Formats: sequence, structure tokens, C-alpha cells
Amino acid sequence: MKKNRLDGFLERHEKGVLVATAGVSVLFSVALFILLPRWLIDLVRGLIPFDNTDTIGFQLVENLFEGAVRIAIFITYLALTSRMKEIQRVWMYHGAEHKTIRCYEAGEPLTVENIRKYSTRHPRCGTAFLFIVVLVSILTFSVVGALLHPVLGENIWWLNSLIRLALVPLVGGISYELLRFTGKIDHTAFGRVLTKPGMWLQRFTTREPDDSMLEVAIAAMKAVIPEREGEDNW
Repeated sequence: MKKNRLDGFLERHEKGVLVATAGVSVLFSVALFILLPRWLIDLVRGLIPFDNTDTIGFQLVENLFEGAVRIAIFITYLALTSRMKEIQRVWMYHGAEHKTIRCYEAGEPLTVENIRKYSTRHPRCGTAFLFIVVLVSILTFSVVGALLHPVLGENIWWLNSLIRLALVPLVGGISYELLRFTGKIDHTAFGRVLTKPGMWLQRFTTREPDDSMLEVAIAAMKAVIPEREGEDNW
């Protein structure tokens, strides 16, 4: 079968395409979950006059409301994308990944029969990480916004956006460490409470896979198992 020009270009520049795709994905996520909620709050402030906007209390309430908008956008995004047929197949592979990891962590041989009985949800899932990012961003933006307001004074939309962009690495770092922490205690009652929201959100991002998907997950898992036992412990 003859390849078209696009297929040929993608094959010749595979690494570049992957980097570009990852970059666009990151920019889209930052715009949707970090900047958009702030822009919506600034729009409301421009349409509705508020009194005593210079107080720290108002700044905290405003940033917490921004956080509520961010959570609503996040959950709505997951709910809508989970209804797309193409994405549902992706979520089936996601479920296969989780079931395979659970089987590996249980110390059982990686076979389709063994893996099939495990849950599609996992406490250290990327979905859980994204939810932690949302929560940490709420707290971080609220505290930093309240502290900087006396210095910056008037609310300026582009300055708010720049501050949030600058705080993205800090939010990501804190979120990752929290995920590592919950990963170490997810077998305890307290750990299960902490991971509950992330586990619930996986109802949107995982589906039960078929056996062929489990076989793919097994092959992928075997390729990354460390040679020395214990090197992958959290």
C-alpha cells in the first residue's frame, strides 16, 4: 500500500512530532485548567462591581471560587471526553494497564487469567495526579494571590495569568510529592481516604479491557520491570 505524504513526513520526523504533540498537550492543559478559570473570574469582576475587593478575605474567597470553577471544568472535561467512542477504547487500555500493575504488585505471574480479576482503578493513576494538581493549585494560587495583592494592588488579568504560569512548576512538584506520599500509605485507612477522590474520577478514565488489550499491557509491563527486585518500590 502506497503511503501518502503525511504518513511519510510523520515517519521521518517521528521524534519531533512526539515532542510537538507533548508540547501542545501541555499548553492545552495549562490553558484549560490553569488560565481559563482565572480569565472567567476576571470576566465576572469586570461585569459585576464588588465592594471591599482590596481585603485579603475577598482575595481568598475569590481564589477559592476560582478553584471551584477549575474543579468543575476538570470533571466536566473528563465526563464529556469519556463519552467519545475513540476515547473509550483508550480508557480500555488504561484499565488494562491498571489491572496488570495490580497483578504485578500482588506478586502473581502476569497472565491474562490472573490479571482479569483485578480492578481497573489504581490509587497512583495519572487521573489522581491531575486531581491533586487541581487541589494544590487552588491552595497555592489562593495563598500567593492574597500575599501579593497588597504589593500588586489593582487586579490585572494578564499579571494574574503570568503569576499562575510561574507557579505551575511549584504546583507540579508539590503534587508529585503528595502522590508519592499517598502511594506509600495507600494500604492504610488514612491512605484510602486520601486516594478516594482520584479513585472515583477513574470511573471516567478507565473501562474493562478485552483479553487482547491485557496481552498488550503484559508485554508493556514486562518491558519496564527492573532487573533488580525492589527498584520500583515507592
